[in-house]
Amino acid sequence: MILVGPLAAGKSTLGALVAERLGHPFVDIDDIAWPYCAEVGWTLDRLLERDEAVGWAAAEREWEPARAHAVQRTIADHPDAVIALGAGYTSFTSADHAQQVRLALAPIPDVIHLLPSPDPERSVTVLRERAIRSRGKDWIIEGDDWIARWVADTLAGEVAAATVFTDGMSPHESADQVVRLRERLLTGLAA
Repeated sequence: MILVGPLAAGKSTLGALVAERLGHPFVDIDDIAWPYCAEVGWTLDRLLERDEAVGWAAAEREWEPARAHAVQRTIADHPDAVIALGAGYTSFTSADHAQQVRLALAPIPDVIHLLPSPDPERSVTVLRERAIRSRGKDWIIEGDDWIARWVADTLAGEVAAATVFTDGMSPHESADQVVRLRERLLTGLAA
């Protein structure tokens, strides 16, 4: 199972709960991606150097090949895991890198998109509040609203079999909903 969505959507929190309920390991790509990125020449130091030299948005664009590669390698190396893909791993300016991720996720029947609400503005508001509360940052960088960008990006929704809206639910309630949805998705595929 793969969980996708913008920053602060609950991918890590719900992923750990869902993995425990399903008896599978949990993998957060944010925790394991750097060795994969290094396979294609990217380190955290390089990303920070590029951020300093060209700004965050340009550095993010330059880093896209490494993120797409990390998605492929994470899926290949953790086939039985519940995997949380951070927001940047399903958001690309390059059509080629987006397609690389689409192809990596295509065989997986239970990719779930997490959002607070079907209303994009509400999602941005909830996610920003969560980001400030949990990370002390609003994710408006150099005048660019990254949370709004990730909510508006269509790739996560395109690669997902379904979306779960979590606003107003506890993490445990949301995890229950994800598990039930997964069962329906897998049962529907088996029928």
